[in-house]
Amino acid sequence: MRILILSMYLSLFCFSCRSTKKMNTDKSLNNIEKSTKKEISTNELKKPKSTNTIIKNTEHYIDVFKDIAISEMREFGIPASITLAQGILESGSGKGRLALEANNHFGIKCHQWEGDKIYHDDDEKQECFRKYQNAETSFRDHSEFLAHRSRYSKLFQLKITDYKNWAKELRKAGYATDKKYPEKLISLIERYKLFRFDQLETSKRVNKSDKKFERGQYEVKRGDTLYSISKKYGMSINELKRSNNLKNNILKIGQILEIKSR
Repeated sequence: MRILILSMYLSLFCFSCRSTKKMNTDKSLNNIEKSTKKEISTNELKKPKSTNTIIKNTEHYIDVFKDIAISEMREFGIPASITLAQGILESGSGKGRLALEANNHFGIKCHQWEGDKIYHDDDEKQECFRKYQNAETSFRDHSEFLAHRSRYSKLFQLKITDYKNWAKELRKAGYATDKKYPEKLISLIERYKLFRFDQLETSKRVNKSDKKFERGQYEVKRGDTLYSISKKYGMSINELKRSNNLKNNILKIGQILEIKSR
């Protein structure tokens, strides 16, 4: 009898251990499953960062982005008025779908783009547009898009205060298909007096026309443009291009440029 009771006790003990282990295993699996679901959910929610500022109207758009436009003007030679007017027009003052979902403020299509993309109806249905991490990246890509493509080279021969011809040349170079694109940009620039931001650059520019430089060489560094180098040495972009037999505005880091004295 004692042997029978002892056997029953041992059986119950083993069963209890197995049940506890199974319950613990099931609990661990549930935790892993929940963790995996959480990780997948987090990854799915990762989207490009956009400006934290909710744009209220066009005046607010100008106030938020004017400093970026001025900074890009000083580095690339693109009038801040043109940059802001294009941003307002192309993004609907920051309220358009491309601006809200892709931080694309200038309607720049993919064109050999290897980054993230978004598809949107434009001239044709579901065209490919560039998708940026933030608005600042969109402004920088806009500057590089114009500065590094030969078809826009005529723009950089214009004065930085000549916003009217900048607007017209953008249309001629193929930036937009809308025949009234120049008039729309000019209208925005004059309505909101965006040309005042271009004058900030000319007022700070040092007159180097009478300064002489010895003949020498210059090594292109990261961030250099023909515009920035020409201003540094008191030359025009055309002079710099002629001196170096350049057919477009594209420069390479480490490239050696001949700088002629005046």
